[in-house]
Amino acid sequence: MKQIFNPFLPLYECIPDGEPHVFGDRVYVYGSHDKEGGDFFCMLDYVCYSAPVTDLKDWRYEGVIYKASQDPDYPKHEFMYAPDVVQGNDGRYYLYYSLAGRKECSYLMSVAVSDSPAGPFEFHGYVQYPDGRPVQDFIIFDPGVINDNGQIRLYYGVWYDFDENPNYTREQSIVKQMEMYHKTREEIENTEGGVQGPVTVELCDDMITVKHKPKHIFPILYKGTDFDGHEFFEASSIRKIGSKYYFIYSTYNQHELAYATSDYPDRDFRFGGVIISNGDIGYKGRKTADRLMRTGNNHGSIEYINGEWYIFYHRQTHKTEYSRQACAEKIVMLPDGSIPQVEITSCGLNGGPLEGHGTYPAVICCNLTNGKMPHSNCPDMRLPHIICKNGERIISEIDNGNLIGYKYFDLTDTTRIGVYTRTCDIKPCGELIIKTDIDGEPIAKIQITDNAEWTLCYTDIASQKGSYPVYFEYVGTGSIELKEIYFG
Repeated sequence: MKQIFNPFLPLYECIPDGEPHVFGDRVYVYGSHDKEGGDFFCMLDYVCYSAPVTDLKDWRYEGVIYKASQDPDYPKHEFMYAPDVVQGNDGRYYLYYSLAGRKECSYLMSVAVSDSPAGPFEFHGYVQYPDGRPVQDFIIFDPGVINDNGQIRLYYGVWYDFDENPNYTREQSIVKQMEMYHKTREEIENTEGGVQGPVTVELCDDMITVKHKPKHIFPILYKGTDFDGHEFFEASSIRKIGSKYYFIYSTYNQHELAYATSDYPDRDFRFGGVIISNGDIGYKGRKTADRLMRTGNNHGSIEYINGEWYIFYHRQTHKTEYSRQACAEKIVMLPDGSIPQVEITSCGLNGGPLEGHGTYPAVICCNLTNGKMPHSNCPDMRLPHIICKNGERIISEIDNGNLIGYKYFDLTDTTRIGVYTRTCDIKPCGELIIKTDIDGEPIAKIQITDNAEWTLCYTDIASQKGSYPVYFEYVGTGSIELKEIYFG
């Protein structure tokens, strides 16, 4: 039986910021393109993957759909940040993105066009006013686009808490924004509501000319509002479900994707809740300090595919935020329109648990922790992490007390569990304790062999009827690496 797991694209692909869209009978995922093991965000050109709406296990590589070098602003700015794609009223497909440099933020919203959702796309122009001036109001960042029954709307923006941070005076806040965004003092002081925060603007049928000045969709001072604690940070994405508008975004906590709803596309949005955290923070009350993966920025959106709702998001690898991988989970839209937070899993789009037979990459773990995992970049810290070494994608630096978790496997007919392991840097002496409950009793133990080459170590287990998480906890001295997990 064909299966799929998280991350759902090939393990060498690092495509974060996923925007899923159903066009025709296929779902297309557009996103940024990180370089595996790279040293900055979005270093590669855009590629696209698609799958039949009836089979989310069958993803097809559509190739390179657009290159940064096609933008006239390249190479002054060389990295294409998170994109979105919408079908215009002319039937063609329009890709919105912004270019940035290592030390310079975006200042133009670029548009490319194609006759096919799979590209290739060609440069179309910059979002502009009717007189040809480029739109540079607010902060050009992370576009989200919607064709709302013929009305094209663009959303974008970013926010930092300078104005609500007690460590900043108003003057310090202005100076910080001038430095970060390359805005003038006059623009920062005279823009109603400030230059930060999420905004929207209507576009003409040419897909680049705006009908009016952009405007905030909700206030950017959040203290005392229902957004307090889950303030907008970045990653604007917009969906219309029935008569309601759902604005999906990355909160200021960064690791979580939340949503706000309104009866209008440009105002009166109210906080709805968190949909997912790439560390399971908040899920069933989990505290920030108890995150089950190293967290980092998150970006994605929801899509209705063949009668089911899904959330697309990304996870972190390589001890940085520069090698992010696409993941997805099924979500539930309740009758009142709310979306309960879902956990991150290994089985993702599989439609059920993975089979408790065969060999799986160890890096499909959805939990990986030493009990004190950090947030964001941590290249100099020692901790268990997913990395590519000599072309192999493995989990490295597994020390005493580290936990590696997978959700979910059908263990009904499983009688043996094993791991392909090797010495990391210090000769190990210990065992992997296997549990099906993170706080439960062990069901078996695997003795670890001291070997510099990949070695299968395994143990027999009693039959576990049904679907379970599988946790491996290393107890011992030294350090090990994992390449694959095995079920027999």
